[in-house]
Amino acid sequence: MRASRAIALLLLLQNRRAMTAADLAAELEVSERTVQRDIAALAEAGVPVYAERGRGGGYRLVDGYRTRLTGLERAEAEVLHLAGLPGPLRDMGLAGQALAARLKVAAAVGDAPAAAVQRFHLDAPAWFREAATPALLPEVSRAVWEERVLHARYGSRERRLEPYGLVLKAGQWYLAARGPSGRMASYRVDRFETATVTEDRFDRDQDFDLAAYWDASAREFARAMLRERALVRLSPVAVENLALFLEPTAAADALTTAGPPDADGWVMVTLPLESWDIGYFEILRLGPEAEVLHPAGLRTRLAEATRRAAALYTSTRPEETANPSKNSRRPGCSSASAKPASTSRNRSS
Repeated sequence: MRASRAIALLLLLQNRRAMTAADLAAELEVSERTVQRDIAALAEAGVPVYAERGRGGGYRLVDGYRTRLTGLERAEAEVLHLAGLPGPLRDMGLAGQALAARLKVAAAVGDAPAAAVQRFHLDAPAWFREAATPALLPEVSRAVWEERVLHARYGSRERRLEPYGLVLKAGQWYLAARGPSGRMASYRVDRFETATVTEDRFDRDQDFDLAAYWDASAREFARAMLRERALVRLSPVAVENLALFLEPTAAADALTTAGPPDADGWVMVTLPLESWDIGYFEILRLGPEAEVLHPAGLRTRLAEATRRAAALYTSTRPEETANPSKNSRRPGCSSASAKPASTSRNRSS
C-alpha cells in the first residue's frame, strides 16, 4: 500500500467518522477491492479501524483515536491556496496533493476547510463554451511548480522556456514564461505541440508578480487588437451600459474621450474597434442608443441596416393577414399584447 494513500485513507476516516468502501474508493480514485486491502493493512499495523454493518455503517476508527500524521509537505501547502478550484487542480495533475492537504488541515482544525468549500466555488469557463483541457497541461504545470526549464515546440519552433506561472482565462490556459531573449511572454497551452520537463532549474525572479503581469499584458493585448476608431454619439443609457455591449477595454477607453453631454444627455466619444466589420456588429447591439458620425462608410452601412430592420417590423406578415388570431399563440406574445391597439385606447378613455 502506498504510504500517501494510507495517510489519506486514515485522515478521511478521522474527518468523516464513517465511510463506505465505495465512498473511500471514489475519494482515493481506486477500486473497492483496493480499499478493502488497505483497511486490512492498516488494521495489521495497529490502527484501530473496524467495519460496521447495516444502514449507516461503513469503516470507522475507534472513538477518540486521532492520528498525528498531519504535517503538510511543501507541495501540499502550495496547493492549499487553490483549494477552491477543484477543476483546474485536477487538470494540472494536482488533485492528489490538494486532497491530502485538505485532509491534514481538517484533521488539525476541524471542518473549517469543508465549510469554506461549500461556500465558495469558481466556475472559470465562460457560458455556452466547452473548455477542453490541453493534453500537455500536466507537464507544463509540473515545470511551473518545480521551477524547471521547459523544452517545447510552439508555433513550429523549438523554444527553451522558463515557466513562471499558469493563468486560466475564461476556460483557456496560458503559460507566462521567459524565453531566451529574457522577455516575459504568454503562450496558449493548447498550442504546444510538445512539452518536455528537463532536469535543469532556473533562477526565478522573486519580484515577479503573476497577477500584475497578466493584468498589464491582457490590457496591452486588447488595445493592440483595437486598430480602428469611430466617432460615435451615445445616449445616457448607452454610456451607463457600454461595458455590457462592448469589449471592456474598448468601452473604458471610449468613455475617457467623452465630451460634455448635450441638452438630451448624449455624449460624443471616440470608440476603438478591432475592425470595421466587427465594429458594425458591435454598434448594432446598441440599437437606437448610438449614432455613428464618422467614418461615413460605417454610418451608411448602419443606416441601411436600420432601414432593413424597420421594414421587417412595419410590414404585415402574410400569415398574420390570413389568420390574425394566431398572434396570441405565437411564442413571446401574450394574449393581452396581441389585442389591437384600439381596444387599449377605448379602455383608457
